[in-house]
Amino acid sequence: MKIDYYLIEDLLTDEHKLIRQSVKDWVDRKIKPVIDDYAQKHQYPEFSIRELGELGVLGSFIPEKYGGSGFDQIAYGLMMQELEAGDSAIRSTASVQTSLVMYPIYSFGSEEQKQKYLPKLASGEFVGCFGLTEPNHGSDPGSMESRIVEKSDYYLLNGSKMWITNSPIADIAVIWAKDEENIVRGLIVEKGMEGFSAPEIINKWSLRASITGELVFDNVKIPKENILPNISGLKGPMMCLNSARYGIAWGAIGAAIDCYQSVVQYTAERKQFKRSLNSFQLTQKKLAEMLTEITKAQLLAWRLGVLKNENRATPAQISMAKRNNVEIALDIARTSRQMLGAMGIVGDYPIMRHMMNLESVITYEGTHDIHLLITGMDITGLAAFK
Repeated sequence: MKIDYYLIEDLLTDEHKLIRQSVKDWVDRKIKPVIDDYAQKHQYPEFSIRELGELGVLGSFIPEKYGGSGFDQIAYGLMMQELEAGDSAIRSTASVQTSLVMYPIYSFGSEEQKQKYLPKLASGEFVGCFGLTEPNHGSDPGSMESRIVEKSDYYLLNGSKMWITNSPIADIAVIWAKDEENIVRGLIVEKGMEGFSAPEIINKWSLRASITGELVFDNVKIPKENILPNISGLKGPMMCLNSARYGIAWGAIGAAIDCYQSVVQYTAERKQFKRSLNSFQLTQKKLAEMLTEITKAQLLAWRLGVLKNENRATPAQISMAKRNNVEIALDIARTSRQMLGAMGIVGDYPIMRHMMNLESVITYEGTHDIHLLITGMDITGLAAFK
């Protein structure tokens, strides 16, 4: 089945191919056979976090010194692609743990913080989450209301965060809050701290196999050694989001490919009017358009990965890839659902699940429209969202 139409395989190293295959094999063996059942029951497959650690997926680009795998950015992207072919929930877990928890601790943390948290996060012994979005402030994080006030030997944290992947099961949370000078600071909150709670958000129609919740801080005492010392301002969380958005640009391709492969197989086997569905012009048109968009997304992600490895990728380039690749994946899922007719809505096929998940993916880590405006600002030099 053609999914590498422009021979992007030739651009990958043997190590890249081995990493991708190992993750794909795990997804095929451990995730795809059970994920529909977890999604139907609105449950998170908690076994996956430890196994992701064993695979070397968690903190894949973090140095081995701190428990990571030391892989490059293309390897990270390929991992995200294969995980999301299983389910966006699994990719979200790895993406949050790696780009939104381990990355800021590694990049902005003290040596003591790195030694304390990173190896346990890399192994999956610890689960982490990332708190930026608030109930009243999604696309405008600069207006956050969460606050820290300095006391004698600690900070007092008050506020709340919303739509936080993994929060109900997280051992630590990387939180962003404003200090008394209105400067955004990063800090590490640990499970069990008095006044800290993480209620689960239930009854979701999307990302049903991902556990999502709130973070609530009621006079939580944060030790001063839990403040990330090497960053201040919104630059910190934005750098984390850029890493996560890059992973999503690859991950969405995995969901698109899984839908595409399902519909190619189905239309070859399904007979209507004494002919296979794939012999009709409209079917071939749709399949050709899907493969074209997948190919364009692959090239966009691969080139962005090269730029990331060279430390030349800009936030605007990352926004373009995230926006485009999630959009084409969602379009492919919707078209695939229609092509399967009634079978498109049942759990025997992954399409409806991918489609519902992608409705969240197109919103989180920067909405579709915000990413368009980031590109528009890069073109014109004018910020339309301010």
